[in-house]
Amino acid sequence: MGNGGSAVKVCTDHQGGINWLSLSPDGQRLLTGSEDGTARLWSTADSQCHGHFQGHESYITFCHLENEAAFTCSADHTIRKWDVVTGQCLAIYRGHTSIVNRILVAKDYLFSGSYDRTARCWSVDKEKQLQEFRGHRNCVLTLAHYSSRDVLEEEEEEEEEEERVSRDLLVTGSTDCTVKVWWVSSGRCYQTLLGHTGAVLCLTLDAPNRELFSGSTDYTIRTWNIVTGEQLKVFKEHQGSVICLELVNRHLYSGSADRTVKCWLVDTGERIQTYKAHKHSVSTLKYHAGILFTGSGDACARAFNSKSGVLQKIFRGHKFIINCIQIHNELLYTASHDGTLRIWDIRGICKRNKRRLKKERSAQGRSSQKGSLSRLFNNKVGCMVQQENGE
Repeated sequence: MGNGGSAVKVCTDHQGGINWLSLSPDGQRLLTGSEDGTARLWSTADSQCHGHFQGHESYITFCHLENEAAFTCSADHTIRKWDVVTGQCLAIYRGHTSIVNRILVAKDYLFSGSYDRTARCWSVDKEKQLQEFRGHRNCVLTLAHYSSRDVLEEEEEEEEEEERVSRDLLVTGSTDCTVKVWWVSSGRCYQTLLGHTGAVLCLTLDAPNRELFSGSTDYTIRTWNIVTGEQLKVFKEHQGSVICLELVNRHLYSGSADRTVKCWLVDTGERIQTYKAHKHSVSTLKYHAGILFTGSGDACARAFNSKSGVLQKIFRGHKFIINCIQIHNELLYTASHDGTLRIWDIRGICKRNKRRLKKERSAQGRSSQKGSLSRLFNNKVGCMVQQENGE
């Protein structure tokens, strides 16, 4: 394991903590939203600041970047849309009556969740509120979106005619301990998922498998069938709030206030790995090419071998909690409450990991070949050998 050494670049333009970091779909730009009330646009090609978005009257809580537009939400109760080329504010979405803490862009919709206990849907282009989702008894902290086309068979679709036209659904997690699923077209609540006994802090969807995962301050992760609302499993081994989730190849990674990340097999509910070494809460995580990257309240980012759990590198330099990380072109970007965006070269880790994966595949190939010969021999003598391999 090596130390992080120095970052490739430290960007110090913000005058307040960075609350979120978003990467554009084409990977060409990054967007940071800050406590200083501004957002900044960065090029991944030269790591320079190419845009400074000013106009919010309070701190920015969250941001989202598309290829041609940027979106920010704020404690000033508004959401803003920005032109990434000119820096001009293109739209202001007004209607929330308290802090807007999360936004999500899907198709032509902009969704928002707020401390005013509502979520809302806006037309991205028309600067118009289309729907209000009212029913939570406390703030809406996290959002997810999917289409019923992804999860429902035709014979299961019994919704009203209006809902057959627009099949989008919004999922909201709240500090009232519930998750709700809403029809976007009507604002009607489709499901209320009950089971958590603490605030729901994070959500992740696996729409093709009809599954939703929720993490909570009750120390658990729960998985739900998003068609029936049935609770499928409860993952109980964390000893602190579950702060962040990521789903990769039916492996669920959960970061917690108990200073660990755990990896679970979704299909069985088995916990197969625990990643330790953090000295504070795990605030953010990202899986990349067999490596699990984490950001923590101890101001360090870390890289773990996702399979073995071995700590491979510590990235030191931030002064306060790392709130968000992104990865692009074998560069790690970390955004912190210390107001800096730091960029780290992870080519060395990625190369070592690729070599390790290549060796493992080669060994598996040789083992598979031996197994095939053995089965062939056993078949000839009338024996059927069945072997089940699990990761």
